[in-house]
Amino acid sequence: MRTDSSPGNLPAREHLPAGSAGTPVLDVVIPVYNEEKDLQPCVMRLHEHLRRTFPYEFRITIADNASTDTTPRVAARLDSEIPEVRSFRLEQKGRGRALRTVWSASDAPILAYMDVDLSTDLNALLPLVAPLISGHSDLAIGSRLARSSRVVRGAKREFISRSYNLILRGSLQARFSDAQCGFKAIRRDVAQVLLPLVEDTGWFFDTEMLVLAERAGLRIHEVPVDWVDDPDSTVHIVKTATDDLKGVWRVGRALATGSLPLDRLARPFGDDPRDRELTDVPKGLARQLVGFCVVGALSTLFYLLLYTGFRTFSGSQVANALALLVSAVANTAANRRLTFGVRGRGGAVRHQAQGLVVFGIGLILTSGSLAALNAATTDPGHSTELAVLIAANLAATVLRFLLFRAWVFPDRRDDTPSPVAAGHNPASPTYSTAARSPYDADRFRTGRFGTGQFGSDQFRTDQFRAGEAADLTRGDATMQLQAVRPYDDEPNPRDAR
Repeated sequence: MRTDSSPGNLPAREHLPAGSAGTPVLDVVIPVYNEEKDLQPCVMRLHEHLRRTFPYEFRITIADNASTDTTPRVAARLDSEIPEVRSFRLEQKGRGRALRTVWSASDAPILAYMDVDLSTDLNALLPLVAPLISGHSDLAIGSRLARSSRVVRGAKREFISRSYNLILRGSLQARFSDAQCGFKAIRRDVAQVLLPLVEDTGWFFDTEMLVLAERAGLRIHEVPVDWVDDPDSTVHIVKTATDDLKGVWRVGRALATGSLPLDRLARPFGDDPRDRELTDVPKGLARQLVGFCVVGALSTLFYLLLYTGFRTFSGSQVANALALLVSAVANTAANRRLTFGVRGRGGAVRHQAQGLVVFGIGLILTSGSLAALNAATTDPGHSTELAVLIAANLAATVLRFLLFRAWVFPDRRDDTPSPVAAGHNPASPTYSTAARSPYDADRFRTGRFGTGQFGSDQFRTDQFRAGEAADLTRGDATMQLQAVRPYDDEPNPRDAR
């Protein structure tokens, strides 16, 4: 499967209108676990800030994942007293599970979350979501590691945070600067296609989401933040670090094997209507160049080792031909899978045959170089032969890449619509999620809630049983995308309170 050649299943980003009364543009989720002391001050402060500074309708959603103290009572009381506050109860722990559940059912076009301790200065909230509202970006994250950020925290947490981000850069080639800051936002149309691909339900959830989004070519906006460490944080550093490293290994393996359908997240080129009609726009050139160079370097080393081995029992021309033949087959296979993203066995024989033609051109170049060397001197040294062969291979490499890209693995668009794109209407920039769950967008929007865990209707909190809505799986069978209008004029019954 060519992940860089799909015409894309996400529509072009549009600037979001202010929306009708009662329809929130922003839904800020606060995942909590046993936060009975901090929850009310956090919600009150956030609500006051949004009411005073945010120019759109908003909602604050408290996602209580299996708290065992009085957090559900506090959340239910805030729900009943403040019209813009909702509360939901999940019976399983996991920050990622809570975010996936609430985000998947929310009707707001911009989804965000922040930690309950409000370590991040709230003045960064509007700059965080503004690029998503304007249509410029797909995701936005707060960064504590930007040059202009101001951070107050201990040396241990500083070391752990920077080490973790270095690991992401080295292992997953992540280019975003801060994966763990609890201050992020995403467009709903992106979330509904991206979230089913994210497996983690704990602290690694947002890191996995960012890595997949970046690999799919989505635009991630970073906002420098002022951040003060919470000394009373209940996060278990060792366990979290271990789970994160396991997640890095799992995601890295999935990306290396190409098992993730990241082409579902492709955007059309540009947001100008004229740009959307462009065809034959080169895709993935920079990534292909890097992959080709890495494969080429390894192939050259492999070739030199083979040549040295064959040279012990044959002449230079025979050793060169045998080494080139073996390394060419390996090079074509590696470039097919890693550089140009071609999956499966379809066309493999044809690709190898075309690769052998390219090999023949390389053989002519290198053999001609050796012939010229032998004509210039009767007994060239081994180091001289290697130097000439390296120079000839460098010249052949440039030609090989051009032939691979234009002839062997051309960028052909797949005309077969994918299941995700099947119901797409270009006039509708967002999607709704039809999840098989009692927790759906209609109840979320209209405020029709069930009875909470404490047996009273005044505690309007939705409960989730293990294995149901609290753990939306990755499979497409549990999540279907249907084109809908991003807003509606239906009044919100909660506005009457």
